[in-house]
Amino acid sequence: MCTMIATQIKVAGSGKAGNGWFTLGEANVSYDHPFEAPFEHALSLDFVNEALGPSARVSVELDVASARQLVDTINAILAKADSGGYIVE
Repeated sequence: MCTMIATQIKVAGSGKAGNGWFTLGEANVSYDHPFEAPFEHALSLDFVNEALGPSARVSVELDVASARQLVDTINAILAKADSGGYIVE
């Protein structure tokens, strides 16, 4: 059964695809049937620049354990950078 759980957020950064690096504008985050990964459901991260068309896209499909580990690792790295005074917003 499809979950239809999805959202899009604005992001600032860069991504690399077949045509090289490009500026990112959006990230689509969903939990549903993957296109390629061999799971019933997956967390999908789709980093895009919609203004540049379909070639400006980097996609990842993760199982739940990997997605949770990625979130924990991102938060730990940002906390370490923040406590070291490296983050300037």
